[in-house]
Amino acid sequence: MTQALNGRRVLVVEDESLVAMLLETILEDMGCTPVGPASNIDDGEAMARDTIDLDAALLDVNVAGRQVFPVAAALKERGVPFVFSTGYGEGGLPDEWRGTTTIQKPFTEAAVRDALMKAMGVAEV
Repeated sequence: MTQALNGRRVLVVEDESLVAMLLETILEDMGCTPVGPASNIDDGEAMARDTIDLDAALLDVNVAGRQVFPVAAALKERGVPFVFSTGYGEGGLPDEWRGTTTIQKPFTEAAVRDALMKAMGVAEV
């Protein structure tokens, strides 16, 4: 368990059910509470806007053939940090989203942990 992430509520937007389940397990192992997962952009955007007490989010860039940027914009508007996950790495992001913490698929538990901590601005305790 990662003390710095313990109790944090993390939204998961991922359309691949096995990847979503893996992320839920990784988050739970770190002491986080997974929110979702949302398997499409509309549900993800609604959850990003309406879910109270979100601490962070993990966003697959390509969700069921649509890009996740409306969800990212809703989170950014609320001040909720997020991490993109993509098979293309940060280089696959449009210019306006470059510099956002990004993990490349396939990812490890350590990569997810480090990216969340970076995005949230927390350090290992």
